[in-house]
Amino acid sequence: MNLVKYISILAICIGSMSVYAQSKESFEKQLLSIQHSWAKVNYELSGNTQEENFEQLEKQTSSLVYLFPQRAEAWVWQGIVQSSYAGAKGGLGALSLAKKAKKSFEKALEIDDAVLLGSAYTSLGVLYHKVPGWPIAFGDDDDAKNLLEKALKLNPDGIDPNYFYGELMFDDGEYKLANEHLLKAKNAPKRASRPLADQYRREEVSTLLTKVEKKLKR
Repeated sequence: MNLVKYISILAICIGSMSVYAQSKESFEKQLLSIQHSWAKVNYELSGNTQEENFEQLEKQTSSLVYLFPQRAEAWVWQGIVQSSYAGAKGGLGALSLAKKAKKSFEKALEIDDAVLLGSAYTSLGVLYHKVPGWPIAFGDDDDAKNLLEKALKLNPDGIDPNYFYGELMFDDGEYKLANEHLLKAKNAPKRASRPLADQYRREEVSTLLTKVEKKLKR
């Protein structure tokens, strides 16, 4: 290989690496922006304003999925936004969004089932727990339990899998198990990149712990 040809190939490789690095940085920034926006919309807005903001946020996640179709994180967050939007919307429109969220989580698992420390399993488990069962929808607490247990294997000390598993156990009347996992959620490590989400999740943990403690005292 002559020197000119070698230098040309090297320049192409370096250029490709630079584009990849910029692309990766762009993805990370967009994902973090979506995460921060979700926390504000989910916890600090309500009514029509919340619905409208979730609609815009869904468009952002769809754009991220379109640009980075092989990044499982994008699919996870599209599903989180879709499922949260469903909860805010309610009615028949909510069911359509819940089905879209299910497909998004399943796609994320297909690409990388350990993505974001099991967040796809956590979120899909919550969806199975929250939506109505057959014949209205696909909700199923047995499936929810199985999915959340897979999430806990990947992230045993995480705030989200422990909170949602504790919530499921509370709803099923398993108050000792609920208490155990909610205490883990209460003491979970803080996530430096998601302070607002952690703040509000810990409030949810404390509220549910109070309910569990009352049940255990009976």
